Amino acid sequence: MRSEALVAVLALALTPAALRAQDDIGIAHGATPPAVQLEDLDGRATDLTAFVGKKPVLIEFWATWCTNCRALLPRMRAAHQRYGREVEFVVIGVAVNQSRNSVRRHLAEHALPFRFFYDATGSAVRGFQAPATSYVVALDARGRVVYTGLGPDQDIEGAVRRALGGS
Repeated sequence: MRSEALVAVLALALTPAALRAQDDIGIAHGATPPAVQLEDLDGRATDLTAFVGKKPVLIEFWATWCTNCRALLPRMRAAHQRYGREVEFVVIGVAVNQSRNSVRRHLAEHALPFRFFYDATGSAVRGFQAPATSYVVALDARGRVVYTGLGPDQDIEGAVRRALGGS
């Protein structure tokens, strides 16, 4: 799994930004993602379905070392500030070149307003067909995929509007 993820990260780094921000990457639009097991940052198992299908959800596959994730952060914060009561913002830390402890240390130094999980087994990466970090998936209130994108130039507010039923 780690070598596959490393190849995906390297491919992302070599892909032009205009292509990375495009829609229709990974899991198909209209699909309902599979139930995936994650861990909270204390190592307790949780199922992502606890959030899916109750209200819209915006998910980012993320890493402490991801420069695209850092570049996307202002858009994520702005969308969370505007829509955080209506939309669940979930960040999934991938298990590539970072541990649960390194994620916890990062968040202790850089407070972020999102709900964080750790994908220790890669089940979320596989289930959502996440090609790399900075991969974002928006789900509507029924739990169906309405947006996927990759890279630092994504329209996060537009993705949230889609999840809320707008365009």
